[in-house]
Amino acid sequence: MNMPQYQWQTTARPTAAELDVGLRQHMLRVFNYMGLGLVMTGLVAFLVASTPALYIPIFTTPLKWVVMLAPLAFVFFFSFRIHAISSSTAQMVFWLFCATMGLSMASIFLVFTGTSIARTFMITAVMFGAMSLYGYTTKADLSRFGSFLMMGLIGIIIASIVNIFLGSTALQFIVSVAGVLIFTGLTAWDTQRIKEEYAEHYDTESLNKLAVMGALSLYLNFINMFQLLLQLTGVTREE
Repeated sequence: MNMPQYQWQTTARPTAAELDVGLRQHMLRVFNYMGLGLVMTGLVAFLVASTPALYIPIFTTPLKWVVMLAPLAFVFFFSFRIHAISSSTAQMVFWLFCATMGLSMASIFLVFTGTSIARTFMITAVMFGAMSLYGYTTKADLSRFGSFLMMGLIGIIIASIVNIFLGSTALQFIVSVAGVLIFTGLTAWDTQRIKEEYAEHYDTESLNKLAVMGALSLYLNFINMFQLLLQLTGVTREE
């Protein structure tokens, strides 16, 4: 899922040296937020999956649908309310979102072996890191791929919903493969977009919120890539 772009308050144009230093600091802040968000998600997911008193009431009752859909509510909140909240509130909501994602993802520890989860996470990290580095360093304009990637994303979302009713293994395989490719491309595109948005010289408050939104975009790319790869390569506990 890719986050929408916004119009932010701007400040006086910095020098090239100031822009370079500021950009590095901004990107570091984005990746720090994202990394800490992944850690929080992983810890919450592992804690819930390791505690029967927590996962039984969640995943054996209709509450599981609330937990699964709650992250989407956070994304909509960010999309429509980011300008109306402070940067500190945006950070707090981001951490709550990551924790809620942990609740939602606890089921993977119940379905897949720990070894396959760890292996898939490392594969995802390498793929994500390589594509994000490409997006940051390339001189090519990746924006021309944006519409194609978003159409592909909409396509796999529709196909996933349809497959809930069909239960087709073949369709699930196609969705997983296509999804990995799309989120890999979105990682490079989002990284370049975040870098270029900084060059518009926003004020401090807007930059802090922009860092949170950038972290959310990259976080979603990573999580989706990880889940799709797990569907392709993960080993279930029954196997």
